[in-house]
Amino acid sequence: MFKVRNDEPKYAFLNDPETKARNRYGQNIELTDPASELRDKSLNINGDTAIGENPNRYKQHGFYFNADNCIGCHACESACSEKNDVPIHLAYRSVGFVEGGTYPDYQRLNISMACNHCDDPVCLTGCPTRAYTKFAEYGAVLQDPDICFGCGYCTWVCPYNAPQLDPVKGEVSKCNMCVDRLEVNLKPACVAACLGNALDFGVIENIPENRIQAKTDIPGFPVTDITHPNIRFQQTRSTHREMTRTDSMPLKYHRDDKEGKFKPVVDEKQGRQKHWNLRKLLTSHESAHVIFTLCTQATVGAFLLLLAGPLSGLDALVVLQKPELLLPLLIALVVISTVGLFKLNMHLGKPHRFYRGFNNLRLSPVSREIAGVSLFYTGLLGYTIFILFDDNLFMQFIASSFAFIGILSGLTGLFFMYKLYRIPARPFWNHWQTGTAFSGSMLSLGALIIAVISVCTLPAAAVEVQALLQTLMIITALGLGLEGFGHIFHARDMQASSNEGAASYYRQISQYGKSYILRNILLGFSLLLATLMAINGFKLGAGLLLMLSMLVSCAFGRSLFFVLVIPTTMPGAFFWKNDGFVEHARATGLADAPQHGVAYERHHAFKINELIQTLKENSLKDMIDHVKWIFGK
Repeated sequence: MFKVRNDEPKYAFLNDPETKARNRYGQNIELTDPASELRDKSLNINGDTAIGENPNRYKQHGFYFNADNCIGCHACESACSEKNDVPIHLAYRSVGFVEGGTYPDYQRLNISMACNHCDDPVCLTGCPTRAYTKFAEYGAVLQDPDICFGCGYCTWVCPYNAPQLDPVKGEVSKCNMCVDRLEVNLKPACVAACLGNALDFGVIENIPENRIQAKTDIPGFPVTDITHPNIRFQQTRSTHREMTRTDSMPLKYHRDDKEGKFKPVVDEKQGRQKHWNLRKLLTSHESAHVIFTLCTQATVGAFLLLLAGPLSGLDALVVLQKPELLLPLLIALVVISTVGLFKLNMHLGKPHRFYRGFNNLRLSPVSREIAGVSLFYTGLLGYTIFILFDDNLFMQFIASSFAFIGILSGLTGLFFMYKLYRIPARPFWNHWQTGTAFSGSMLSLGALIIAVISVCTLPAAAVEVQALLQTLMIITALGLGLEGFGHIFHARDMQASSNEGAASYYRQISQYGKSYILRNILLGFSLLLATLMAINGFKLGAGLLLMLSMLVSCAFGRSLFFVLVIPTTMPGAFFWKNDGFVEHARATGLADAPQHGVAYERHHAFKINELIQTLKENSLKDMIDHVKWIFGK
C-alpha cells in the first residue's frame, strides 16, 4: 500500500462528502450494489491484501481540469512519470495546447490529459488479450502490460491517445489512476503536483471547491459520445473563434455558435503542393498490416473462387479442379497466406505470445479476425494435404470438410477484418468504403492469383483455358470496379466532412498527392485493361501488364489507407506526441539521444532474439498452460 507522508498537504487528500446518484450520461455513479460480493475485496497492490478505507471506494471517480489555471509547467507529467517509472519516450499524462489570435491579442490554452477511465472503454472491448479491466473500485480502467502482446489496437480505438505502446518493450501501458494512492485517500500524483491548482480529482460530477463549471468539452478535446469519458472541464475565459494546434497535425478548431462548441476543421499547414513521400508511404510502421490484409484477402478470394465458383454456375472455373493446376494453386495460396500471417505475427510487440489473441472472442473484433483467419489457414492447409488422396473416399470427405471450414471461416475473418477498422476515433477508416476496398481486393487479387498460376501450368491457347482466363478477367474487373466505386464516394465524403477525415483527405492530396494520383491512374488503367480482356479475350502481354499495374496499385492504395488516417487525438506540444518533431528528430539524429524523449522503433531485432530465446526456454509450456486456462474459463 502507498505510504502517506507525515507532512502530506491537505489538498492532496480526497474530499467528497456528498455525491450524485447518476452522471450526465444517465449511468450510475455507484458501481456496485451495496450487497455485492465485489465489495470489500483487496486490489492486492504490491501484494498488500489490505482494503482502502475510502467511503467512496465503489463510486466512479474522474479528473477535473481547470483550463483557466493551467500554466503549462508540465509538473503533472513529471510527477506521473516519476511515480510510475515511465520511460522517457512515453508519457501517460501529457500537456498540449492550442493557440489563437496574434500579438498583442495572442491566447494559449493548455490541456493536461491522461486516461479518462471512461464509462464505455473501447480499449477494453477492443483488446484481443483481455489486458484491460474496468474495476468497481473507483471505476478505474486498468491495463496489465504482462498480458498485452503489443498489437496496439487499443491505441487505435482510444480517442484520447491514452494507451502508450512502448516500441522497445513491445507492450502497452497507461495511466492507472494511482489507485494505490486512492486506497489511502490521496489524490493521484499528477493532481498533487499541479502548481496552478488546475488539476483536481474526485467522484465524478462533483465540482471542486471554488469552481463553477463542469463541462465535457474544450477546444481540442474529441467528442464524448464514443466512450463517455470521466473528465470535466472549467474554462470561463473567452477564447478566439478559431484555435489552432501547434503540432504538425493539419487541424484547427472553429467555434460553432449554434452549439457553442469547437469543432475540428482542416488547417492547410503544408499548402497544396503535391509530393510523393514514397519512403514514408512504403516503409511505414503499418507495412506489416498492408502485407497481411492484401495476402489474406487475395488467398480467401482465390480459395472461394476455386471451390465455390463452379457451384455458382461459373462453368469455366471447373478446369481449376485439374490436378496439374489444382496442386500448384493450393501451394501458392498456402505460401502467400503464410507470408501474410508471418508478417502480422512479427509485427506484434511480443510475437511469441500470439496465442493470446484468442482471449477476447466475446468482445474484440481483433480476436474474431484472428480466429477467422487462423481457421481459414487451417482449412486451406488441411484441404491441400487431404485432396492429394483423390482415390480414397474418406480422405475426400475430410478434404471437403476442411474446404467448408476454410470458406466459412475465411469470409468470417474478412468480415471482422472490416469491422475492426470501423473505428469512430479514426473517421478516415470509419466509412463503408473500407468494406468495398477489402471486398474488391478479395475478388480482383484472388482472380489474379488463379490467372497467374493457370498461365504458368496450362497451355494458354487451349479453349477451356481461354474461357477460364476470360471469366477471371470479368471477376477482376468487377473487383476493381467495386474498389474504384468506393474510392470515389469516400473521397467525396471525406472532402465534405468537417472532422479528422477531412484532414486525412487534405494530407492525401498534398503530402501524398502524387502517390495518390498514381494509385488512381493505375487503378483505372487496370480496370480498363481487365475489361478489354474480358470482352476480347486474354492476351499474355496485356495480362503481364495488368499484373504489374494491379500490384503497384494495391501496394500504394493499401499503404495510403494506413498512413493517411488521423485519429481524434489530443493536441500535442512542441515535443511530446508531435509527429513533426519525431520526424525531425530522426532526420537530424536527435532521436539517438534518449534524453530528447524520442525512441527509434528498433524493436524488431529485439523481438526476433527474444522469440528465439523464449522458445528455447518455456514458451511451449506457457502456451500449454494458457490453453488450459482458456478452457478452464
